[in-house]
Amino acid sequence: MKRIAIVSDTHGLLRPEVMERLASADVILHAGDINTQDVVDRLRACGECYIVRGNNDKAWADGLPHSLTFAIEGVRFFMIHNRKEVPQSLSGVDVVVYGHSHKYACEQRDGVLWLNPGSCGRRRFDQEITFCMMEAGDGRYRVDKITLPWERK
Repeated sequence: MKRIAIVSDTHGLLRPEVMERLASADVILHAGDINTQDVVDRLRACGECYIVRGNNDKAWADGLPHSLTFAIEGVRFFMIHNRKEVPQSLSGVDVVVYGHSHKYACEQRDGVLWLNPGSCGRRRFDQEITFCMMEAGDGRYRVDKITLPWERK
């Protein structure tokens, strides 16, 4: 069983509460809008990472892929920043991870989990500050939404 931390839209901010969870994970997934190489370096210092570039990741992120397909403990993932860019043909995928909207979403569609961890970086409007922790093993998984406290203005 592997512990997987799933984040997106950090926009240059890795909160201490998030870093604590990332450091305890076996694998980290970041679905784009990282904004700085420093964030990538800090994620990679925690261990195994899968990272895609988002629409705000400019020239500094040329080496990051637009999308990734990979497997962890028998669970097959497809990851991209913008859900609108997911290919129509997704054979052999168990979980689609995406970001961009800053809104948490977790829904099963035709046997595939569509998962947006939301944003745990800079808060936009009155949206929640969220990310996910997943446990994966033997081709099965369990997802926990993590919501960080914040004060409404």
